[in-house]
Amino acid sequence: MEIMNYLIALLVGYLIGSLPIGYLCGRLKGIDVRTIGSGRTGGTNVYRALGAKLGLLTGVLDFAKGAVSVLLMRALLGDEAAAALAGAAAVAGHNWSLFLGFKGGAGGSTAAGALLALNPVAGAIVVPLFVVILFVGRIASVATLWVGAGSVVAVLLLHIINPAATPLSQLLFAIPAMAMIAISLRPNLERLLHGTERRVDFKQPKAGAR
Repeated sequence: MEIMNYLIALLVGYLIGSLPIGYLCGRLKGIDVRTIGSGRTGGTNVYRALGAKLGLLTGVLDFAKGAVSVLLMRALLGDEAAAALAGAAAVAGHNWSLFLGFKGGAGGSTAAGALLALNPVAGAIVVPLFVVILFVGRIASVATLWVGAGSVVAVLLLHIINPAATPLSQLLFAIPAMAMIAISLRPNLERLLHGTERRVDFKQPKAGAR
């Protein structure tokens, strides 16, 4: 029965995560965001291609995909491990969407939503810092990488402090999410190492910026 729960959670989480919010927002304006900038469908590329309103809408709905996946599986299956797997699967769906030829975003917003739903205390640590890093440092890839790494660190620390409140099964979300975010951001990691990664211009988003 547990194996069936896990398979259901993986499938449902992946399908929810695969919903191509950024792509659909672009189509509202007659633009395929996959042909602009980084080619990703996440909030940052949508912001650069289409402006603040659609960029923010994309980010919020991508966040909701992660949260809904976790909360739905928790409510239906009553299994924390299944809920964690659903969150990880939502990130996989966002990054490699079934509906976009297995292309997508980098997973930061979806992972943040999943973490907050899975473990509100961990989310309260990671998500605000994600926002601060994004708006102060203005490097979206660094903020996104923080969500992945911060999820693992927060879950481990909270487990040490209170194992009952933060079971290690939550690492079934955190570790895969960190890995998937890092894999999706490989080009950005190379640019970070060479000091050529672009910053987000919150004043004047430019279509076609990378």
